[in-house]
Amino acid sequence: MKIAVIHGSSRQNGNAEYLAYHAVPKEKATHIHLQDYHIQQIIDERHEVKGFKNVHDDHKELIDLMLRHEIIVFSTPIYWYSLSGPMKTFIDRWSQIMRDPNYAHFRGELKKKKAYLIAVGGDNPTIKGLPLVQQFNYICQFFGMEFAGYVLGQASKPGDIKNNKRALDEAAVLVTEINL
Repeated sequence: MKIAVIHGSSRQNGNAEYLAYHAVPKEKATHIHLQDYHIQQIIDERHEVKGFKNVHDDHKELIDLMLRHEIIVFSTPIYWYSLSGPMKTFIDRWSQIMRDPNYAHFRGELKKKKAYLIAVGGDNPTIKGLPLVQQFNYICQFFGMEFAGYVLGQASKPGDIKNNKRALDEAAVLVTEINL
């Protein structure tokens, strides 16, 4: 199975990234770092007569890359009890891509995908990160995509995740669930 890991951190070598690489090593997947791409914020034009205007950025390139994989792992730090800004912008723009005639297949393709979430936060994420897990579950439900599992890690300072045995163990189990 082809696996894509979408990293939503705005910091290189962050805790969420480390945990994601622990779950899905570099050589086993395509790792996509949103910080390396230019994705404009969504301008909600759903109700405009002409619909959404074409946006010249990297979003469609990322969608095409994501759709070439059967398993999608979303990796994000937990910022203010939710997903990171880059990840939020990436997913917000799905509203636009769904209305693009060149991506009429988008929703149907997502139904074929299996999704996982890896998130790391510093303020008791095994409890306070649960709304984020639910948010991803709702996103998956909307598209008919299977939400197959998640790992929540606790870490505050860079590198702290290396000391979180529970999260590392759960990430190792995720590897076996994905059948790497």
